[in-house]
Amino acid sequence: MDRPRRLSYHELAQLRAQTDLRYGQLRHPIAVLLWNVRSAYNVGSIFRTCDAVRVEQLILSGYTPTPERHGIHKTALGAEQSVPWRAIADPFDAIAEQRRRGHRIVAVELAEGARPHWTLDGHDLPATFVFGNELVGISEEILAACDDALIIPMFGQKHSLNVAVSVGVVLYRAVEVIERQRHAAPQTSR
Repeated sequence: MDRPRRLSYHELAQLRAQTDLRYGQLRHPIAVLLWNVRSAYNVGSIFRTCDAVRVEQLILSGYTPTPERHGIHKTALGAEQSVPWRAIADPFDAIAEQRRRGHRIVAVELAEGARPHWTLDGHDLPATFVFGNELVGISEEILAACDDALIIPMFGQKHSLNVAVSVGVVLYRAVEVIERQRHAAPQTSR
């Protein structure tokens, strides 16, 4: 077996073109709602992750900073231009809107009754995943407005991951579920 090697810029561009041909304008049926995430750097990193998994949209609520903030651009590296995003100050308005669109509202929180993120399956989608403040998480009121809660189990000494890392863990699990369903679906002949 050949050893791994770094892909060239040309090879990366070819992969990007193949992905664009395969997906076109299609976005995965997932959204992210950030509530009171204070760090512009975390928000920028979350923009990059949302771009990587082609979310339908990123919703910034509460005092979560918007892309005008320098720190977002510094870590988003332009993803704030490719990710559909909206600022909706009231998270309950955002939750109601996403629910009307047919999304389950799923908190990612250290909450009683939360299930491990790896139990996410096709019945949970489409979904809007709610992430909260880096220190205090999601408020009890927002948590009560959610349909379900996921937790990322921790096996070390710390209780949680950085919010941007948590977004990546959950979104890539959701994409795994979506892509497995897509590949398992019967292919229609043309």
